[in-house]
Amino acid sequence: MTHATSEPAPSAASSHDAGASPARFRAAPGSMMRLGRRSLTRGFGSLSGASGANAPLDFRRPQRRDRPVHDQALRPGARQESLREANLMLITEEIFASAEPLSRADLSIRTGMTRSTVSRLVDDLLAAGIVREGSPVSVHTRGRPAVPLSPAPRTLAGLGVEVNVDFTAARALDLTGKVLAEEILEGDHRSSDPEQVLPAAGSMALQVAVQARQLGAQIVGTVLAVPGLVAGDERSLLRAPNLGWHHIDLVDLLCRPEKGQGEGNQRDAEFGGFISAGNEAKLAALAVAQELTVAEGQEQTFLYVSGQMGVGSSVVVDGMVEAGPHGWAGEIGHLTVEPSGPRCGCGATGCLEVYAGKRGLMEAAGLPVHAGVDELLAICQHDDDDGKRAQDAVVRAGEALGVALAGAMNLVDVYEVVLGGEFGPLTHLLRPHIEAQLHQRVLAAQWASVRVREAGAGVAPAVNGGALRALRGVVDAPQLWVPAA
Repeated sequence: MTHATSEPAPSAASSHDAGASPARFRAAPGSMMRLGRRSLTRGFGSLSGASGANAPLDFRRPQRRDRPVHDQALRPGARQESLREANLMLITEEIFASAEPLSRADLSIRTGMTRSTVSRLVDDLLAAGIVREGSPVSVHTRGRPAVPLSPAPRTLAGLGVEVNVDFTAARALDLTGKVLAEEILEGDHRSSDPEQVLPAAGSMALQVAVQARQLGAQIVGTVLAVPGLVAGDERSLLRAPNLGWHHIDLVDLLCRPEKGQGEGNQRDAEFGGFISAGNEAKLAALAVAQELTVAEGQEQTFLYVSGQMGVGSSVVVDGMVEAGPHGWAGEIGHLTVEPSGPRCGCGATGCLEVYAGKRGLMEAAGLPVHAGVDELLAICQHDDDDGKRAQDAVVRAGEALGVALAGAMNLVDVYEVVLGGEFGPLTHLLRPHIEAQLHQRVLAAQWASVRVREAGAGVAPAVNGGALRALRGVVDAPQLWVPAA
C-alpha cells in the first residue's frame, strides 16, 4: 500500500527564499543522547600535542599552549558574536515553546533584553523565515498594538524517514508541525538486504522532499528511524534483530542510488544540511512528548512503550528523551520476564518481546504474524475457542508488560506509561493486566500515581520524531539561517 499527501503550492509571495541556506554540516546538532533539547555541555578531553592535559604542568610559570580556534575550544568564552547567537537562540526558544504567540514586548519581559535588541533579533528571524508576524492585536495599554510572533509555515522543513519490519515511511513537517508531504509503503523487511531496502527508502524520501519544496519549503535535514541499536555516531547500526541487520552504515546506504539508477555521486546533498539516524522508539517518544505537551500545556514525564514486531521503549523526563550515555537505553523488549521462557530473536530466553511483541502475540492468538490489530480485536469479541485463545494471548502480553514495566518504574522513578504502535489500539484490553502487575510489584505504587494510557501520535510516530529532530537544528542554531547582511 502506498499513501502520499501534499498540499497545493502556495503563491509565489508565500514561498521562502532559499538563498539564505546555511553552511552545510554533516552531523545533527545537539546529541541523540538527549533528544529534543540542545546539548549545552560537552565532555572535556585533552588538547592534542605535548602540551595537552596529560602533559605535566609547571605551575611556577604561565603555561604556553597553542590556542585552538574559537569553535574548537573546550569551553569557548563569550564574544560579541557568540552573545548574539545565544540571544537569537533564546528568542527562538521562547517563541517556539510558548503555547500562545508572543509579541516583541512579551519577549523583552521574558528575557530581560531591551526592546530594541529584541526587535533586531526578531527581524533576523523574520528574514530567515523562522518566524512570521500575525495581525496586530490591540492591548489595553499605551503604545502601538502588539504584533504576535509564531513559527513560520512552509519555509523550512524537517524530513523524517523510518524503515521498520513491515513498512517504510517518509514525512516532511514544517516549523509549525504541519505535514507538508508523506508517503508510507508496506513491505516485509524481515531478514532483508539493507543494500536494497535503504536506497529504496532514500528514493521515496527524496520524492517527499520534492513535494515539500514545491510548497516553498527548504529541507533543513533528515533523520532516519530504525528498530535497533544505533551507535553514538548517529549513523552506524550495530544490531536490529527483527530486521536481521547488523554493522551497517545507515546514512551511506540511505544516500546511495538504487541499483539501475547509476552509480554516480551520492544523494546526500538532497537530504538537507545533515543526515543522522536514531532508534525508532526514542524518536517516536519525542513525537509523543511533543503532542502531549501541546495538548496538556506542560512538559510530560512518562515511559513510552512501542509495540511493533518487537517492543521498544524510552524514558521521557520533562519532555526530554533520556537515552543513556551510549544512546541504548530503553530496550525493554529484551528484559527477562521468564528466564525459562521461549528463546527470543536476540538469543536470550524469556524476553518480554517473546510474549508481547507482535510475532509472539499473534502466534499465541492463533493469527498470522502479519495480521492487523483490528483482526485481533475482532476475534477477541468471539465467545468460542478462538476468542478465548486470543483473549488469553492478550492477558499474557499485558501481564508480561506489567512485569517489565514494574522493574523499569522501580529503577527510574517514572510512573506514567504511554502505549504506542500496535499497543495503542489494544490499550483498553492491556491496561487492567498491566496495572495489576504494577500495583503488586512497584514499591512506591501506593504513593505514586500509576497511569497507563494510549498514545495518539497517529501512524508511524517515529517519522514525526525524526522530522522534529531535524527541525531542532533550526532552533538550536537559528543564526545559520539568517541571510548575510
